[in-house]
Amino acid sequence: MNQQIPVRDVTPPKKNDDTVDLYAKREKIYTRSFTGLFRKIRWLGGASLFILYFGTVWLNWGDRQAVWWNLPERKFYIFGATFWPQDFILLSALLIISAFGLFFITVFAGRVWCGYTCPQSVFTWVYMWAEKVTEGDRNQRMKLDKAPMSPSKAARKFAKHSIWLGVALLTAITFVGYFTPIRELVPDLLSFQVSGWALFWVGFFTLATYGNAGFLREQVCIYMCPYARFQSVMFDKDTLIVSYDPRRGERRGPRKKTADYKAQGLGDCIDCTLCVQVCPTGIDIRDGLQIECIGCAACIDACDAVMEKMDYPKGLISYTTEHNLSGEKTHLLRPRLIGYAFALMAMLGLFTYAVASRPLVQLDVLKDRVLFRENELGHIENVYTLKIVNKTQTEQNYVIEASGLDGLLYRGREQIRAGAGEMVTLPVELSMPAERMPSSTNVVSFNIRSADDPSITKNAESRFIGPAVR
Repeated sequence: MNQQIPVRDVTPPKKNDDTVDLYAKREKIYTRSFTGLFRKIRWLGGASLFILYFGTVWLNWGDRQAVWWNLPERKFYIFGATFWPQDFILLSALLIISAFGLFFITVFAGRVWCGYTCPQSVFTWVYMWAEKVTEGDRNQRMKLDKAPMSPSKAARKFAKHSIWLGVALLTAITFVGYFTPIRELVPDLLSFQVSGWALFWVGFFTLATYGNAGFLREQVCIYMCPYARFQSVMFDKDTLIVSYDPRRGERRGPRKKTADYKAQGLGDCIDCTLCVQVCPTGIDIRDGLQIECIGCAACIDACDAVMEKMDYPKGLISYTTEHNLSGEKTHLLRPRLIGYAFALMAMLGLFTYAVASRPLVQLDVLKDRVLFRENELGHIENVYTLKIVNKTQTEQNYVIEASGLDGLLYRGREQIRAGAGEMVTLPVELSMPAERMPSSTNVVSFNIRSADDPSITKNAESRFIGPAVR
């Protein structure tokens, strides 16, 4: 019997005029300037973020930069607190809390993070403002791009890209300034004495900002950002989204302001397409909720302005819910939202407790590779190395003690001084008569406490090893 597997030709047909290119060239989006409530909120939020980002790096705390991630010394300063690599579990917890906060906001109000506070969106709006002041509004920019090169066009393009590069350079210098003190970085850049790595990262983030906000723009939101992909699983019919009301808006069509449009069978939408022209991702919100929508409410501001001119009620495009659009009641409190809220509050509480109760001194005990030895008194002796890290912002005097076995003798420095943020290494020896050892392996405890602040204390355990007990 012939057991051949049937085969068919799956070679794609040759390309002809009727084929559709799945990788179409990107169409440039020309956004129109507009005003409105949500635009003011967005600019106020963006300005606050800019002040926070560009201003914090210049703040001092004592004799150092207030926020400074000192990578060479493995010290991370955040105002009055010093964090070490051992504290990075707190950073992981903070990222998890941020993720749950994002989930909570998304379930409640959709993609408001994307529209108002995402760095990609904030810098894109700034870059679009630079376009407007150098090349004009939407129609002027479209005509300029179609026009042949001329001195005027070259000057406008040069001015735009100069602003773009200036903003990108300031952003990059500020970012690197959180890792290399900004008051040293800027003079070094101006005098061309900056280190190679600092120069590399300044250049890298300059190009990244310039490329993302200047050229990629909505492509980052649509194709590169994972948030746009998994947001749909967090939406429900009670989530606030930017939506067009088709019951009120359809049928669309132009009309005079004084016309009886109801008699003509028209809805409130005059089909001016301003909602499309102001959209930074170039979508038509009237087609329904789309993955490209970042919830920036630019279309709401544009539509409300048109409704006001036509003496129609505002809100043809608004923040609303699917339940509200279908005439049903919106449920503000629902199980998923409450669950996220409780999880977020619990994690915030635990994180606050962990930060407040984290030890201000670190103690690590390393036992010598030689298991034990006999000293000049005939006692069994073990050697240890204590590593003490002062996590406070002041100098501390520590008292060292050892316990855990009767007759245990401590030999080494009993007090040691450590400067603010300093790590000191201390060799110590523990010994005891062999006949008093209860076992060949015994638990011993090292304790350090600050003589200046009794609340600062830390314990660490190790093993005291001797010959087998008969």
